[in-house]
Amino acid sequence: MPQTDPFASHRRGLESPAATHFAITPQDGTDLPLRPRVLRVVSGGDLAVRDAAGTVIVYPVAAGETIAFSAAGIEATGTTATVAGWY
Repeated sequence: MPQTDPFASHRRGLESPAATHFAITPQDGTDLPLRPRVLRVVSGGDLAVRDAAGTVIVYPVAAGETIAFSAAGIEATGTTATVAGWY
């Protein structure tokens, strides 16, 4: 049976759940192909997150954690965690 989306005609707001996800490969100084709504930690470790202003902060993260941050990039230097982007 094909799946239908009863909300397809509704506009998605920022409070709406994410509908798409993508794997993130950390790369120094490279913007993500899409700015995610949030980051989902697949495996824990350290996560070097870069914002739109270019500021990088390394956060310790745990597997299963959801980080409500629309990162511009995930840096390879300092990152040992694995994350996915949701938007």
